[in-house]
Amino acid sequence: MQNPTAANEAATKRQVLVALSGLLLALFVATLSSTVVTTALPKIIGALDGTQTQYTWIVTATLLTTTATTPIWGKLADLFSKKTLVQAAVVVFVLGSLAAGLSQDPGQLIAARAVQGIGVGGVQALVQIAIGAMIPPRERGRYSGYLSSVTAASTIGGPLLGGLIVDTSWLGWRWCFYLGIPIAAVSLFILQKTLRLPVIRRAEVKIDYLGAALIAAGISVLLIWISFVGDAFAWGSWQTAAMLAGTLVLLAAALWVETRAAEPIVPLAIVKQRTTALAIIGSLAVGTAMFGAAVFLSQYFQASRGYSATQAGLLTIPMMAGILISSIVAGRMISKSGKLKPYILTGTILLTGGFAGLGLIDHTTPIALMSVAMLAVGLGVGMTMQNFVLAVQNAVPLKDIGTASSTVSFFRSLGGTIGVSVLGAVLARHVEDLTTHGTAVRAAYGDATGRIFLICAAVAALGILAAVLLKPVTLRTSLDKPDSAPAVARAVAIATEAADGIPALDQTTLGPEQGDDDLIRDRTRSE
Repeated sequence: MQNPTAANEAATKRQVLVALSGLLLALFVATLSSTVVTTALPKIIGALDGTQTQYTWIVTATLLTTTATTPIWGKLADLFSKKTLVQAAVVVFVLGSLAAGLSQDPGQLIAARAVQGIGVGGVQALVQIAIGAMIPPRERGRYSGYLSSVTAASTIGGPLLGGLIVDTSWLGWRWCFYLGIPIAAVSLFILQKTLRLPVIRRAEVKIDYLGAALIAAGISVLLIWISFVGDAFAWGSWQTAAMLAGTLVLLAAALWVETRAAEPIVPLAIVKQRTTALAIIGSLAVGTAMFGAAVFLSQYFQASRGYSATQAGLLTIPMMAGILISSIVAGRMISKSGKLKPYILTGTILLTGGFAGLGLIDHTTPIALMSVAMLAVGLGVGMTMQNFVLAVQNAVPLKDIGTASSTVSFFRSLGGTIGVSVLGAVLARHVEDLTTHGTAVRAAYGDATGRIFLICAAVAALGILAAVLLKPVTLRTSLDKPDSAPAVARAVAIATEAADGIPALDQTTLGPEQGDDDLIRDRTRSE
């Protein structure tokens, strides 16, 4: 006869995995939307009779709204139903995707991509927040492999899929946007049926609209400058001076507002915590590495080595395999031991070493040697990307998990966006110098790419420093910090739970979500 406790635990794992599948489907299509267009853009802009500037904006519009809205989604998750918010983000993404597929000119496509980016920012932030509210930190490691694998598959596989779509005559470029809609619809159905998340009852909710607007505006101006500097205008131009000054003024105003708001979008008390600050530094390094590797490796294989888009995607399999293997193995080891720092430190060292190896490549480097370096990069990303977020989630109470998680995700996305833009400018300048001195274009791209990866190695080294300075901690086994709930709020929560016939959840301030959502008791149910 089966042990009732073992049977309940097996049922719990199944329930978590089912709910997790809906979240991962949403994360997959959201991340895929940012990468699937990279190889398809030449045909898209040709079909719509667009210009080079519009070509850039089709990508930039999504990056802008994704990065700028991430902290806003995170703060909303601390104030309102996380389940409702993640569903709303998926709906916004679907509407943006549909509009993008129906676009008749570049302007319409750019606007649709901006809407799509708002949904992407919400999904990417809220999926991690939902997992943090659903699974205790000690147990979260065993599920991190799924999260990292989905992110890696969509980031690296997107260009491959985009190339296949535009090369298939009976599909066409519009399916780069339509493809994710049915998958998103399936995720909405699964989320509605299976996701159960705790909600913190608050007597009064105040939204920091001014702070949100200033942060979004400041980041948008910064990213617009990064996207166009060195191309549309020079680094030392008046446009550069105006945009940098505008960024500083807007962010300084946002800082002033955040110190005085009742419910700040980015609580400075959380950001100043040692663990959060170090995780932000580490995430900037990982973001630059992840996005930089995906973009520049694909370009290297096509521009320098002459491979097709499909072949370039296949050649990055060692990196994707490294992410998959390390995230699963490290996640299980972290859940078993409760120790996080050794794996983050090892991951940052592997990441730096892998990029140092790629920094030695030229247009004749054997693919086998490159595969070893790519594997090291993948192993490093898999051991660090989600674990920096986990370190922060373990350090804050459940009521702040949305803000803390989205802050780390925001800086990872910002690091990737800035890194790709700056590295792309460096690559273009180096290629121009080499071709001016008589080097063939293919050889120039191959030789210049090595310099880009050396810069990535230097940035990744910052992650080593952040990992070394992290305090060694043992991950907690409860969803919330034991001392995070005020006595009065705890009594109200317990009374509410008792009235509903539901046992208390670690005696925190969690209440049942409105509608048919129930409380969870540690691992018994999933949010």
